[in-house]
Amino acid sequence: MAAPMESLRKRRGGGDAPQLEPLKVPGQEPPSCPPCLLTGTFWLTRIVLLRALAFLYFVAFLVAYNQNKQLIGEKGLLPSKLYLKQIQQYFRGKSAWDSFSFSPTIIWFLDWSYMDSILDSISLLGLGVSAFIIITSCANMILMAILWILYFSLAHVGQIWYAFGWEFQLLETGFLGIFLCPFWTLSQLPKHTPTSYIVIWGYRWLIFRIMLGAGLIKVRGDQCWRELTCMDYHYETQPVPNPIAYYLHQSPWWFHQFETLSNHFIELVVPFFVFLGRRMCIIHGIIQILFQVILIISGNLSFLNWLTIVPSIACFDDAALGFLFGSQPGGVKDRVHKLQLEDKPPVRYGCLVRRLVNISLGVLVAYLSIPVVMNLLNSNQVMNSSFNPLRIVNTYGAFGSITKERTEVIIQGTSSLLANDSSAVWEEYEFKCKPGDLKRRPCLISPYHYRLDWLMWFAAFQTYEQNEWILHLAGKLLANDPETLSLIAFNPFKGKDPPRWIRGEHYKYKFSRLGGKHAAEGKWWIRKRLGPYFPAVNLKGLKNFFQSRDWPLPGQK
Repeated sequence: MAAPMESLRKRRGGGDAPQLEPLKVPGQEPPSCPPCLLTGTFWLTRIVLLRALAFLYFVAFLVAYNQNKQLIGEKGLLPSKLYLKQIQQYFRGKSAWDSFSFSPTIIWFLDWSYMDSILDSISLLGLGVSAFIIITSCANMILMAILWILYFSLAHVGQIWYAFGWEFQLLETGFLGIFLCPFWTLSQLPKHTPTSYIVIWGYRWLIFRIMLGAGLIKVRGDQCWRELTCMDYHYETQPVPNPIAYYLHQSPWWFHQFETLSNHFIELVVPFFVFLGRRMCIIHGIIQILFQVILIISGNLSFLNWLTIVPSIACFDDAALGFLFGSQPGGVKDRVHKLQLEDKPPVRYGCLVRRLVNISLGVLVAYLSIPVVMNLLNSNQVMNSSFNPLRIVNTYGAFGSITKERTEVIIQGTSSLLANDSSAVWEEYEFKCKPGDLKRRPCLISPYHYRLDWLMWFAAFQTYEQNEWILHLAGKLLANDPETLSLIAFNPFKGKDPPRWIRGEHYKYKFSRLGGKHAAEGKWWIRKRLGPYFPAVNLKGLKNFFQSRDWPLPGQK
């Protein structure tokens, strides 16, 4: 019997005790394996959404801090104090609520004698709160509401400087962000406040409307979108081209047609993927994010494309976003995995209230979406508009028409006593980013935004009578106003006496041909003078014009 027993011991491992496999609990992984997240929850999605949204708020408030005093401050090109007084005058004899509802902003309740300080304080507070959220990944409804109210207040006194689609879009995106968070708790993973499916679908509904609205406005608008030729012009004539746009413009015609067809597919077909189940929704999110990255690379469209990425993040659940987080024990990803495996705690009173709030949000968004959907179905579709004063649910669209030629307003000054003196030397001002000097490389600034440069693009295909602020700009340049000059890249009269005359010249600009004569000379642009944009003006001649608009004459205290 000894031999068979010895043989049996050898087969069992040389007489040692049997090696038992560790007991596996269903739904749990061995300690050495990274957690495998389940689908259908959005803990990590909320973290990514909040940090992305806070980053966009930070950029927007940074732009406001650097430029608002010069644009809408006490001595700005379009002073917000004067704008609010005009609203008061318009509603004279009516209740204060009428003025507030026309332009809802907390500035109504503050002392306008310190308007520059008010604008700076709003921007600095917004920068501080958004920076905190970026760094900590923690937010609550109070912090997100503060960000929304602050930017909402700026947008409603910003006038034409804040009259673009991304302002509406940031406010709608930020409004939904309020309901991503617990009311008071500051935690990356607030255990009793899982991410609401209603808010997730609110973001998906937002990206659907953004993309479909952009696609429909194109096929209903400029004929070049239907002829597949719009991209022949877009890179050259977009508001603020970047260096990559110069090279993309040189692409062959068939490549531009492929770009246009791809654009139509992404904006008109892909948005419907969001309703076709988890896998197709993820594909939708990937395509939309990649599309926005391409647009970021090819132009300086403010923070618009960065902002459009934010609602696309809602297409991904925790299982899809897990790769963004480390797998170390005790890390965020590991804690989410444990939350997924926990039994649902008993429903508390606060949870019931929160559920009611989320349902109310869903009903509100659905109700406010009715005119937006009707607008999408209307052949006379309007874009970048709102049907409610809070700008919660808006219409969107971009580049419904494409300008086929690029024109620029070039501001020039001279120290000559007479503006019509043939010997007068006119020197050009250079803006931060818009084309001017033919040899200056196009800028690359996205997601930052120069509001004055952007408005100069619009002014170039309108008249100065439609843009009276440009004469205000001319007056401030005549006085070498330091605040206004902070918006300018090059002042030819720096360190010298101010110019005696300022004029605006109208030019047609085109990209130089890659490998051509002008490119060999270092020129990114070629230009041709079209004529005067506004006549030569001096401070004396502008005095009555300024007084009629209650603008202080530059140089006077």
